[in-house]
Amino acid sequence: MAPAKIVIIGGGFAGVECARYLERRVRPDEAFVQLVSPDAGLLYLPLLPQVASGTLNPRSVSVSLRRILRRTEVVPGMAVGVDHDTRRVVVRRSTGRETALEYDHLVLAPGSITRVLDVPGLKEHGFGMKTLPEAMYLRDHVLRQLDVAALRGGLAGDRERLNFVTIGAGYAGTETAAVLNKVCHAAAKRFFPETERGMVRWHLVTHGDRIMPELGERLGAEAKKILAERGIELISGASAAEVMANGVKLTNGRFIPSRTVLWTAGVTPSPLAGHLGAETDKGRIIAHADLSVPGLKGVWAMGDAAAVPDLTDGVDKVCAPTAQHAMRQGRHLGKNLLATLRGGRSEPYRHPDLGMVVDLGGRDALARPLGIGLRGVPAQFVARSYHLMALRTVVARARVAFDWTVHGLSGDDFLRIGYGDYQTHTIGGFEQSGCYLQADEVSRALKEIGDPG
Repeated sequence: MAPAKIVIIGGGFAGVECARYLERRVRPDEAFVQLVSPDAGLLYLPLLPQVASGTLNPRSVSVSLRRILRRTEVVPGMAVGVDHDTRRVVVRRSTGRETALEYDHLVLAPGSITRVLDVPGLKEHGFGMKTLPEAMYLRDHVLRQLDVAALRGGLAGDRERLNFVTIGAGYAGTETAAVLNKVCHAAAKRFFPETERGMVRWHLVTHGDRIMPELGERLGAEAKKILAERGIELISGASAAEVMANGVKLTNGRFIPSRTVLWTAGVTPSPLAGHLGAETDKGRIIAHADLSVPGLKGVWAMGDAAAVPDLTDGVDKVCAPTAQHAMRQGRHLGKNLLATLRGGRSEPYRHPDLGMVVDLGGRDALARPLGIGLRGVPAQFVARSYHLMALRTVVARARVAFDWTVHGLSGDDFLRIGYGDYQTHTIGGFEQSGCYLQADEVSRALKEIGDPG
């Protein structure tokens, strides 16, 4: 018999862990494994806020798939459609050309995307925090606002540049606001006169009255206290009603002048989840406890795109869309696929919650390992130890540990790379070679500027 064709959609935690397990245990004559991913790297999402703050180098949180997957064929492209009747997946390559992959077993782990609500101006003026380019662009943008405001222009313009608003008080929003607020105040202390340092303000907007509710009531209150001590204003019971180029109007009627509105108000499963006609729960494919999809033979689902029963947390509960579950579901699905290929039985997924960790920058952190609440240095030790263990390669762990050490010893350089400053991706666009004045234009420009005094 020909080897079974296994197609894994998604190069995140779940998909990569499944492929790694199969590589180590499936013989070449048993199965041929393909992994479809638009990127060639496995991004460690929990550390993305530290890329935005400049604590970590972008390369430290992204691992090459070809470094960790040796026998799996990595197919660069985006899975844009599935036809289960013909058992084929439509993949759009970066060139725009579409190809089809045949499968005997289809593993759906496409992850999630930012949930963008129908808020006027959000798509045009809002910033996200879900991908590596977004984190890098956000850092550059925030530092650019500080650079321009340091020139001390008009008061209204400076207020817009030095007001930063985060919509959504989940992990991504809270951590990003906390670490970037720390960067902004450190930069203002160095470059701004004392009278203007107070203009730097971060606002954290949330629908409810709690932040990161998964931490529990006590640690959630500790998080509020830390944010308040740092000068971050928590605005409860509100969201964005309209986002403009120079500010955001909230649903409670308040207007905050700002040129930086970060949207982290939740995620939604990849649209690919709806292509198979499978039952869904809030967009997530309903899966059996063994990760198989009801009514679709040979189709499996896991990670953020799947509603998997949580057998450790009572009736009608599903596993939270966390990296912790995604990694373990990936390995478990690998075991079930191997058992299926060899005529065995698949087993239900069962994994107790090991707790949560939150890194707020510096010595401020919160952790709840195995239900034990920690804050400060002990929580920071637990948080960073967990992240190091979760990284997939020794090289990635070494890079992250090195970055943490260097940043702890030297601090931030407030260096801005210049993403988004240029209108084109050409040499002339990046290097701004067409921006210089001609000799006869210099005097005219100076006359138009006038006397700076």
